[in-house]
Amino acid sequence: MKRHLYRVLGFAAVGLGAIGAVLPIMPTVPFLLLAVYFFARSSPELEQKILDHPQWGPQVRDWRERRAISRRAKTMAIGAMATGAVVTYFTLGHPWYWISVAILVICGGWIATRNE
Repeated sequence: MKRHLYRVLGFAAVGLGAIGAVLPIMPTVPFLLLAVYFFARSSPELEQKILDHPQWGPQVRDWRERRAISRRAKTMAIGAMATGAVVTYFTLGHPWYWISVAILVICGGWIATRNE
């Protein structure tokens, strides 16, 4: 039962990461880190698939091995979230852009404070 729940949570995290890959407001790698955590407990094959991915695998491995996010990745992530907040401001306006700002402050703050 527990393995099944971890697997479902892993797929949910991958889904959120996929959304983050196309939407500038959401980060991708934190959700993939969460997915790897869940898949490590439910499906080692799926965990390895994420670790072997050419685009996202190196960032996930860096975090696992060194607890580090590269400066370039931090800059890109925070820049994409800030762009998303600006786009939300001009397209959806008040009060929706506050959600974008909250994501930027919470996730961007977490990303910015991680070691390199």
